[in-house]
Amino acid sequence: MRHECIRSTPSWHRGPPCHDCVFVSMDNTTGGINGMEIACVLCFFSFFHRNTVWPCAVVHWFKCIGSRPDEDMGMWMVCPSMDEDQSHEISIIHVDLIFCAAHLVPMFGDKFVPEHVNFHNSLDAYMGFYVNKFADHHAFEIAS
Repeated sequence: MRHECIRSTPSWHRGPPCHDCVFVSMDNTTGGINGMEIACVLCFFSFFHRNTVWPCAVVHWFKCIGSRPDEDMGMWMVCPSMDEDQSHEISIIHVDLIFCAAHLVPMFGDKFVPEHVNFHNSLDAYMGFYVNKFADHHAFEIAS
Protein backbone atom coordinates (compact mmCIF):
# COMPACT_ATOMS: atom_id res chain seq x y z
CA MET A 1 0.00 0.00 0.00
CA ARG A 2 1.31 3.42 -0.96
CA HIS A 3 0.82 6.54 1.18
CA GLU A 4 1.03 10.13 0.07
CA CYS A 5 0.71 13.29 2.12
CA ILE A 6 -1.91 15.68 0.75
CA ARG A 7 -1.90 19.04 2.52
CA SER A 8 -4.50 21.68 3.11
CA THR A 9 -3.59 24.14 5.80
CA PRO A 10 -4.36 27.82 6.45
CA SER A 11 -0.72 28.48 7.39
CA TRP A 12 2.26 26.45 6.18
CA HIS A 13 5.28 26.80 8.53
CA ARG A 14 3.88 30.08 9.95
CA GLY A 15 3.51 31.45 6.45
CA PRO A 16 0.87 31.50 3.74
CA PRO A 17 -1.68 28.73 3.19
CA CYS A 18 -0.93 25.49 1.35
CA HIS A 19 -3.69 23.73 -0.59
CA ASP A 20 -2.58 20.73 -2.65
CA CYS A 21 -4.19 19.67 -5.90
CA VAL A 22 -5.31 16.09 -6.45
CA PHE A 23 -6.56 13.61 -9.01
CA VAL A 24 -10.08 12.55 -7.99
CA SER A 25 -11.30 9.16 -9.18
CA MET A 26 -14.70 9.61 -10.82
CA ASP A 27 -15.02 6.53 -13.05
CA ASN A 28 -13.13 3.32 -12.26
CA THR A 29 -14.10 1.79 -15.62
CA THR A 30 -12.21 4.42 -17.63
CA GLY A 31 -8.42 4.47 -17.58
CA GLY A 32 -6.11 7.45 -17.26
CA ILE A 33 -7.23 11.03 -16.95
CA ASN A 34 -10.59 10.28 -18.61
CA GLY A 35 -11.74 8.65 -15.37
CA MET A 36 -10.30 11.44 -13.20
CA GLU A 37 -11.06 15.03 -12.31
CA ILE A 38 -8.61 17.60 -10.93
CA ALA A 39 -9.41 19.44 -7.70
CA CYS A 40 -7.75 21.66 -5.12
CA VAL A 41 -8.25 20.55 -1.51
CA LEU A 42 -9.48 23.47 0.60
CA CYS A 43 -10.13 21.59 3.83
CA PHE A 44 -10.17 18.11 5.37
CA PHE A 45 -12.78 17.18 7.96
CA SER A 46 -14.65 14.17 9.24
CA PHE A 47 -17.97 13.57 10.92
CA PHE A 48 -19.80 10.74 12.69
CA HIS A 49 -23.09 9.44 11.37
CA ARG A 50 -24.73 6.24 12.65
CA ASN A 51 -21.53 5.05 14.33
CA THR A 52 -19.46 5.55 11.19
CA VAL A 53 -16.67 8.08 10.68
CA TRP A 54 -16.85 9.78 7.28
CA PRO A 55 -13.52 11.41 6.29
CA CYS A 56 -14.17 14.14 3.73
CA ALA A 57 -12.53 16.96 1.83
CA VAL A 58 -13.86 20.27 0.58
CA VAL A 59 -12.52 20.79 -2.94
CA HIS A 60 -12.80 23.25 -5.75
CA TRP A 61 -12.83 21.72 -9.19
CA PHE A 62 -10.89 22.23 -12.38
CA LYS A 63 -12.21 21.19 -15.78
CA CYS A 64 -10.29 19.98 -18.81
CA ILE A 65 -9.70 22.37 -21.69
CA GLY A 66 -10.20 20.33 -24.83
CA SER A 67 -10.45 16.59 -25.33
CA ARG A 68 -6.75 15.79 -25.66
CA PRO A 69 -3.38 17.04 -24.40
CA ASP A 70 -1.86 20.23 -25.79
CA GLU A 71 0.05 19.45 -29.00
CA ASP A 72 3.13 21.51 -28.09
CA MET A 73 3.47 20.63 -24.39
CA GLY A 74 2.02 17.12 -24.48
CA MET A 75 0.13 17.86 -21.25
CA TRP A 76 -3.56 18.14 -20.46
CA MET A 77 -4.85 21.64 -19.80
CA VAL A 78 -7.34 22.61 -17.10
CA CYS A 79 -9.06 25.75 -15.88
CA PRO A 80 -11.03 26.49 -12.70
CA SER A 81 -14.61 25.25 -12.90
CA MET A 82 -16.94 28.14 -12.11
CA ASP A 83 -20.58 28.35 -11.04
CA GLU A 84 -23.06 30.64 -12.77
CA ASP A 85 -22.12 33.51 -10.42
CA GLN A 86 -18.42 33.07 -11.39
CA SER A 87 -17.45 31.61 -8.01
CA HIS A 88 -15.41 28.40 -7.81
CA GLU A 89 -17.44 25.21 -8.10
CA ILE A 90 -17.00 23.62 -4.67
CA SER A 91 -17.97 20.14 -3.44
CA ILE A 92 -17.53 17.83 -0.51
CA ILE A 93 -16.03 14.45 -1.43
CA HIS A 94 -15.05 11.32 0.47
CA VAL A 95 -11.26 11.12 0.87
CA ASP A 96 -11.28 7.62 -0.67
CA LEU A 97 -11.98 9.31 -4.03
CA ILE A 98 -8.59 11.07 -3.88
CA PHE A 99 -6.26 9.00 -6.05
CA CYS A 100 -3.00 10.95 -5.70
CA ALA A 101 -1.50 14.43 -5.77
CA ALA A 102 -1.61 16.47 -8.97
CA HIS A 103 0.88 19.17 -9.96
CA LEU A 104 -0.54 22.10 -11.94
CA VAL A 105 1.77 24.43 -13.87
CA PRO A 106 0.33 27.85 -14.76
CA MET A 107 0.00 28.80 -18.42
CA PHE A 108 2.31 31.78 -18.14
CA GLY A 109 1.93 33.04 -21.69
CA ASP A 110 4.47 35.47 -23.10
CA LYS A 111 4.38 38.03 -20.27
CA PHE A 112 6.56 38.32 -17.19
CA VAL A 113 5.23 36.74 -14.01
CA PRO A 114 3.90 39.53 -11.76
CA GLU A 115 5.94 40.03 -8.59
CA HIS A 116 2.98 39.30 -6.30
CA VAL A 117 2.47 35.80 -7.76
CA ASN A 118 4.05 32.94 -5.84
CA PHE A 119 3.35 29.35 -4.82
CA HIS A 120 0.42 30.11 -2.52
CA ASN A 121 -1.64 32.34 -4.82
CA SER A 122 -0.82 31.09 -8.33
CA LEU A 123 -4.02 29.00 -8.51
CA ASP A 124 -5.97 32.25 -8.13
CA ALA A 125 -3.70 34.37 -10.33
CA TYR A 126 -3.98 32.25 -13.49
CA MET A 127 -6.98 30.90 -15.35
CA GLY A 128 -5.26 28.03 -17.18
CA PHE A 129 -2.89 25.27 -16.07
CA TYR A 130 -1.01 22.32 -17.48
CA VAL A 131 -1.37 19.02 -15.61
CA ASN A 132 2.28 18.13 -15.09
CA LYS A 133 2.58 14.49 -16.10
CA PHE A 134 6.31 14.61 -15.33
CA ALA A 135 5.83 15.26 -11.59
CA ASP A 136 6.07 11.55 -10.73
CA HIS A 137 5.40 8.13 -12.24
CA HIS A 138 1.77 8.05 -11.01
CA ALA A 139 1.01 11.36 -12.71
CA PHE A 140 2.73 10.11 -15.86
CA GLU A 141 0.54 6.99 -15.95
CA ILE A 142 -2.65 9.01 -15.39
CA ALA A 143 -1.98 11.99 -17.67
CA SER A 144 -0.24 10.30 -20.61
